[in-house]
Amino acid sequence: MAKVTNKVVKLEDILGDKKKIEESKDVDKKVPEVKRTPVVRGQPKSGRFWKSEKQKFSRIVKVKGLKNSFERKEALRNDLKRVREISKQAKEAQLAAKEEKKERRRENMKRKEENTKKSEIVQVITNTNKIKRMKKKQLRYIQKRDTTTVG
Repeated sequence: MAKVTNKVVKLEDILGDKKKIEESKDVDKKVPEVKRTPVVRGQPKSGRFWKSEKQKFSRIVKVKGLKNSFERKEALRNDLKRVREISKQAKEAQLAAKEEKKERRRENMKRKEENTKKSEIVQVITNTNKIKRMKKKQLRYIQKRDTTTVG
């Protein structure tokens, strides 16, 4: 088996004339390059001169944020847990205080009702015919009560 060697043979070695090769290179370079000039934009139709031209999403330069170390992430996580726990406790305390207020209000209303019942002036009507003779306005003030409990 013969060895295959990869030798690069230059064109000038074959032809032996450098001028011809340089001329051929110059011919390749003579292709006119198209220069891109930015398009001059006039006033937008909407009149919003501060609006810039939109770019493709792929053209926008995306910057990745700094990455935190594991310890830093862990510390942030623990801080967040602690803050959540504190806020939860504060909410629970607030709800407990609200419930306590409601209970006190109920008790006060009950006590007030009992006191009004105790302080009522009761007049027992034994003759039912009096009720039949009463006018409508007087009948509005009459209320049935259980007199056995009130002492």
